[in-house]
Amino acid sequence: MSVMFVLIILSLIFATGFLAAFIWAVRNGQYSDQYTPSVRILFDQQTKRRGDANGNGDI
Repeated sequence: MSVMFVLIILSLIFATGFLAAFIWAVRNGQYSDQYTPSVRILFDQQTKRRGDANGNGDI
């Protein structure tokens, strides 16, 4: 039974740590960029293919 109490206390400590890390990330602007993820696919560079004169290429 004492092992259960230790595990409950440890899980509460870990949960509090993760909550503190999340609040710290939000306050420091980690999630403030709303524009870039929606247009990132438009600006990705195309991979160039190497190949012979017939157009058969390998990546």
